[in-house]
Amino acid sequence: MKFDKLIHKKNSSLAVLVDPDKFDKGLIKLLNKSSASFILVGGSKLKKKNLKETVKAIKIITKIPVILFPGDETQVCKEADGIFILSLLSGRNPEYLIEKQVRAARKIKELKLKTFPVAYILVDTGSKSETQKVSKTKPLKGNKLILDTVLAAEQLGFKAVYLEAGSGSEKQVDAELIKKAAKIISIPLIVGGGISSASNAQKVKRSGANVVVVGNALEKNKLLIHALSKVFV
Repeated sequence: MKFDKLIHKKNSSLAVLVDPDKFDKGLIKLLNKSSASFILVGGSKLKKKNLKETVKAIKIITKIPVILFPGDETQVCKEADGIFILSLLSGRNPEYLIEKQVRAARKIKELKLKTFPVAYILVDTGSKSETQKVSKTKPLKGNKLILDTVLAAEQLGFKAVYLEAGSGSEKQVDAELIKKAAKIISIPLIVGGGISSASNAQKVKRSGANVVVVGNALEKNKLLIHALSKVFV
């Protein structure tokens, strides 16, 4: 699997985020007939410790690429097709900026996992997300600060920027912010959090997101994948 063919600036694609604690085989089966480009697996804090088993189960059901979306250094396994190396640039907690990545580095190399460095930016949408609670950081407020952080991410060499409203957020990232972010960087823009309908996804796509991530809404209603797929045909 080559990340640059899966995630690039030339189009918009749909990614489905799977939390191993809420794993639903029925949803994965539906993805086989969807327009989802890849599956992200991980979570801010996993209680069941079943990441490896979840990835293996997904790989049995579908050939859609599976990419690890680690909440910490323990969320690594060889069964996945690759891994996002996430750095929480919106926070100032060194644990999530670099320390957890250092702890995972040797294992990632030993497992020969394909890596894709992503700047993870938590955007304030008015509600406290699980990411905020676990990382003990605050989301960014104000378009100027957010956009400056987006620019810094590209200049630091990250291969994509992820604007995150937070899992289960009632609001998604503002459309105007997405438009501005997409225009000022040459690397792909990933957007997730608060996307609860096909119309929400369409709005994010039209604003310039290169990857639209949906997770929580599909946990509540896996049949939503049919409507989402029509947005990304």
